[in-house]
Amino acid sequence: MVGRIIESLDCVAEGAAWLSASDVRFAQALELVGALPLRRHADGFTALLDAIVGQQVSVASANAIWARMEAGGVVDQAGVLAASDEDLRSVGLSRQKARYARALAASGIDFIALRAMPNEVVIAELVAVPGIGRWTAEIYAMFALGRADVFAPGDLALQEGAKLLLGLSERPSEKAFRLMAEAWSPWRSVAARVLWAYYHVAKSREGIR
Repeated sequence: MVGRIIESLDCVAEGAAWLSASDVRFAQALELVGALPLRRHADGFTALLDAIVGQQVSVASANAIWARMEAGGVVDQAGVLAASDEDLRSVGLSRQKARYARALAASGIDFIALRAMPNEVVIAELVAVPGIGRWTAEIYAMFALGRADVFAPGDLALQEGAKLLLGLSERPSEKAFRLMAEAWSPWRSVAARVLWAYYHVAKSREGIR
């Protein structure tokens, strides 16, 4: 089953209300951060390429690289396929990420079919492409497909947000965090939005694009 899809701010608010009723710490966080953003993007090649660009760099760096890629016309499949290695490097992609962009362009992913696939099948399909790890696949499922019950426990900003909000002595490991997040099902994607927003307020830094 695909499960609930986040399509509007009303969906996000519903999930936030559920989390607040389930755990007072989420209620306290929401009082501090205010209304949560929708964070929905059109699905497809460009959204997945955007997630790849955001791997292991700051939000500011990812924004700057993406702006250069847009100016250079290499944010869609045709643009990437037509670009030389020098073109991709000139817009700010590392050699590794340029290779990942090419692998994505050649992957033949059926983006329309992904919409009807269960979360774990979506993730399995995506991680089969070189350069797409579980974090990238989970971010795509959350923001491009709107899946309400997907989480990204390997995200450092989420880990730090959880440490601060839940009063942990250290950031949880990815494995421990994945287990912890099961308590926030069926609204784990909204829990992620809360934690990113809390991280932003606590650290004055963006945790996700």
